[in-house]
Amino acid sequence: MNTPRPALVTQEAARRLPRLALWLLCLAYVLPGFVGRQPWKGDDLASFGFMQAMAEGRSGWLAPQLDGLSPDVAALLPYWLGALALKATAGWLAPDVAVRLPFALMLAGTLAATWYATYNLTRLPGAQPVALAFGGEAQPRDYARALADGSLLALIATLGMAQLAHETTPALAQLCFTALVFFGFAAMPFQPRAAVAATLLGLPALALSGAPTLALAYGAAAVLAQLWPGWQAAAPANALQAGARRRLLLATLAAMLASAALGWRLGLWRWQITWPLAAAQWRSLARLFVWFTWPIWPLALWTLWRWRAQLPRPRQQRHLGLPLMMAGMAMLAAVFTPARDRSLLAALPPLAALAALALPTLRRGMAALIDWFTVLFFSGWAIVIWVVWISLQTGVPAKPAANVARLAPGFEPVFQWPALLAALAATLAWAWLARWRTGRHRAALWKSLVLPAAGATLCWLLLMTLWLPALDYGRSLAAQVRSVAAIVGQGACVNTFALNATQLAALRFHGGWQLEPLPRFDAPATCPWLIAPLTASPSQQQWAQRLEVPRPTDKGDTLLVFARNAADGRP
Repeated sequence: MNTPRPALVTQEAARRLPRLALWLLCLAYVLPGFVGRQPWKGDDLASFGFMQAMAEGRSGWLAPQLDGLSPDVAALLPYWLGALALKATAGWLAPDVAVRLPFALMLAGTLAATWYATYNLTRLPGAQPVALAFGGEAQPRDYARALADGSLLALIATLGMAQLAHETTPALAQLCFTALVFFGFAAMPFQPRAAVAATLLGLPALALSGAPTLALAYGAAAVLAQLWPGWQAAAPANALQAGARRRLLLATLAAMLASAALGWRLGLWRWQITWPLAAAQWRSLARLFVWFTWPIWPLALWTLWRWRAQLPRPRQQRHLGLPLMMAGMAMLAAVFTPARDRSLLAALPPLAALAALALPTLRRGMAALIDWFTVLFFSGWAIVIWVVWISLQTGVPAKPAANVARLAPGFEPVFQWPALLAALAATLAWAWLARWRTGRHRAALWKSLVLPAAGATLCWLLLMTLWLPALDYGRSLAAQVRSVAAIVGQGACVNTFALNATQLAALRFHGGWQLEPLPRFDAPATCPWLIAPLTASPSQQQWAQRLEVPRPTDKGDTLLVFARNAADGRP
């Protein structure tokens, strides 16, 4: 039975996005955030600390430790990659830059895998446009390429991608390998060898990145889809022979077994299910879903509405069933796990593919609304970023600089020519693009997502250039550690007590001290200095408080510096 298809697309509308422009956009999105900044407070800095400990031999590789602390996420592969990058670049690249190399490659891999997954899905007969009465409809490959361009633009435009996809954390690894699994499942009808390789690599890597349950869930759903009668109807005639189908099924089963075995043998299984019982938690979760997945969730919903005739047969209509399955599982994980934003990150590649399927069915008025809203929204934010930067550099207008001084006391503005030139180039490119898009030009499927992707890239690049010194001052612990170093000095032996992984990593990286944690506050001192949190109350016989060092942008995050009493006779 032929299922109605809502897509009416001419060959002219299926032209591809110019490759140079697409490459420049991806480069402008990926590099800022990985280049030039310091490790930021939270998971980014803590993960760097674990990688540095492994590279320096202070931690085992199968059980990462940072001065006795374990990571919050039971993952191994991201820490291995960061530690290997540190060891490979030791002596010629700064450690905080070195650990970002594999993560920048993972973000680039996420973009590529999403593009190829959408390309393969939209080549399926059920996703193709309706044949026109007098010919001229889009060719299958050209149509699929145009929608793949749209999915890549949709992913870049997503607000939730910006910060989390530029941190050196297991969340980015989970995003990357989810996209790889998505490609593996999507490529089955057309590229069986690539599908086998992606599945065999992606599922175990996802388990090693801290998501073994999600890896097994994806694999189980794929196996059921392959075993269910009639699923092959989604593929073109003779695209999958019996031998290829068996190899795909065996590869998925092998990857599932490897994921389960690795998770069990390496202790990656942790019970982290939480239920948001309170109404306030549900409201917070709803707000997270709305802003984190903007603007792809409205487009994904529009896809489901316009393609609703195919929804009752998701196994046969794999261009809808596969992204729905993978996005739904990731969103369920976001509901029932503590780190909801990081779990939701894995839903973005399949949601971007669904959003791309909305493009052939968008009405002209809706496309114009998207364009004008995007121009106003991102242009407004770009103006705000520029005004604050000008105020910091010149003092005019005075109020933005005064607000920054209030929020980040002690911050001194820094002028950087490379940052200014990059910001100017991005702003001029945005102005040209906005003028081009709002003019009269030939229609292309991906045009409605050009401005959202370019606007998100513009604002991210401006933040990572013009505002980067202020963000580093507020989000890193470098300023706080410098204040501690003013009294402790360089290269000293320092005892620590009750510090978290972020603080320990900052003290080692920014301070360069030899840290020796104390199991309890009344334990015998082994160093002349002690650093502890604000809530600490050490023995007055051993320690005398010398300094209270708050973080400039958060007075609640304060370190206490103690000196060992001279009366304490220990060496």
